[in-house]
Amino acid sequence: MGLYGVILAAGESTRMGRDKALLPWPPIRTKISHPERKQISTFRPIQASFSGTLLSSAIEAFSRFCDLVIVVVGKNETRLRPMIDSAGALAVRNSNPELGQFSSLQVGLREVLNRGRDTAMITLVDRPPPLPSTLAKLISAFDDRDRHVWAVIPESEGKHGHPILIGREMIEVFLRATATANARDIEHECESRIAYVPVDDARVALNLNTPEDYANISQEERA
Repeated sequence: MGLYGVILAAGESTRMGRDKALLPWPPIRTKISHPERKQISTFRPIQASFSGTLLSSAIEAFSRFCDLVIVVVGKNETRLRPMIDSAGALAVRNSNPELGQFSSLQVGLREVLNRGRDTAMITLVDRPPPLPSTLAKLISAFDDRDRHVWAVIPESEGKHGHPILIGREMIEVFLRATATANARDIEHECESRIAYVPVDDARVALNLNTPEDYANISQEERA
């Protein structure tokens, strides 16, 4: 199938107060503070080494199943590139990350096509890495899909999440849209072309946008 992974990591992580790609994973308990919040008891959001972060963990998870993992970076390129290079992934820069997350998706998908592939597994860097069994199930569903299905999306407890697997048809739909479009809106428009796959993995539907989000999921992971 020639599957390529795409991890979107070009955001500025404004609500988290620091780059989410560098959050430790698995998390480590300590006290942190947010520039606009009081100090809270949570888990350490800074990791000195390149191993054990949300980004490195996502690359590792994808690398088991993908021929190549592409990480879309933005203004954080200098911070993330050494980690990406050491993990054997490819850093691709979004020159206009201020246009939003969808513009980073388009940058990543163009790189997939430029490298002669037409299938991609896509996730966001602010998601805990899914279980290997989840990825294997999604890939199996994608391989066995009907012709009219353009994408496979995981579903946990009624919530849709990431990673999503898409073929050439869906890639072209995304690339024809404007850079400021919303991926979720496009998915809704193409709902008849999407297969939703139930998985026993709550991580697929989680977002880590704030220190509180990170603290909550960290406590659950360590419970």
